[in-house]
Amino acid sequence: MKQWLIILSVILLSACSSEKPLDEKLLEVDGIFTDYNSADMPGAAVMIIQDGKPILQKGYGTADFERKQPVTSKTNFRLASVTKQFTAMSILQLIEKGDLSFSTSLTDIFPDFPEYGKNITIEHLLQHTSGIYDYEPLVPDDLGRQVKDKDALEYMMALSETYFPVGEKYQYSNTAYAVLTQILEKITGVPFREYLRKNIFDPIGMDNTLAYENGVNEVPNRAYGYTIEEDGIKLTDQSKWSAVLGDGGIYSNLEDLYKWDQALYTDKLLGRDYLEMAFTNHKNNDGEFIDYGYGWRLEKYKDLDIIYHTGSSIGFRNIIYRIPSRNFTAVILTNRDSGGEFSTLELVHKVVDVFFSQ
Repeated sequence: MKQWLIILSVILLSACSSEKPLDEKLLEVDGIFTDYNSADMPGAAVMIIQDGKPILQKGYGTADFERKQPVTSKTNFRLASVTKQFTAMSILQLIEKGDLSFSTSLTDIFPDFPEYGKNITIEHLLQHTSGIYDYEPLVPDDLGRQVKDKDALEYMMALSETYFPVGEKYQYSNTAYAVLTQILEKITGVPFREYLRKNIFDPIGMDNTLAYENGVNEVPNRAYGYTIEEDGIKLTDQSKWSAVLGDGGIYSNLEDLYKWDQALYTDKLLGRDYLEMAFTNHKNNDGEFIDYGYGWRLEKYKDLDIIYHTGSSIGFRNIIYRIPSRNFTAVILTNRDSGGEFSTLELVHKVVDVFFSQ
């Protein structure tokens, strides 16, 4: 009996000793970002949060070549579509207060909206099942300024149909989230940027996060977006669509996103019932589940339930990737136009592989 106990103890000790020490894991993570770790290249900001603490906050490469500024944990990146979780949060706050409901339609908010808006509800917009048209192809070639959220709404009001019957299927829509900002402004009477500041950023101390509007506010410690070309590095920071706020116009940094991540474990910004709705798969008209909540993408990886969102725009590729059951989050912000929408998902999977081997 004593011999079996000794053998069992050896097995248990071997199992425990097989767990890599933290510094070794972080060294492996460092290796994943080797291509970003050069002062001659656009960079990345990487954060890993475990059990409520940031165990890694690190900058790689350059944020601003003109000023020769390196990427740090304080560097503010354009979040692109990572913004959608903040837009969704703001709308859910209004629903929780009773100022809106999931069943509120576009014609309820905008009586002059075309007939097709009668069937499009807040919920359809949040979960990308509205079928509403993309605004990007509707922008005139000769428009001499950047597109704004209100323009997206006006383009929709000039149409008479949707891509498909409302609620029939999931189709990712930047327009939906631009229209949500206009709904918020109609209901509250305040600009979207101010609502975010007063109701999301300020309450949890996200002091350097903002919805950027050129000529209205300025981004501190700003990372500029670049494209790496054969003959050098080209500034590609803004496009015709970069001024639309609801679908991608927020700037933030690692330090503030840590506060955001931790707030999502609490009811500081929104009650748990509504937060769970944001993190839950919803259904189309046929009852089929879609891998999207309200402002959050959903997936299973290594048999873990993940809530995340990518962000891709000219000059930026980003992701925030949360595993609430393990109290684990990874954030990757980059200021280079490299890879597709889900290129950062590939990177973050490598990070998760380091920490969760099975």
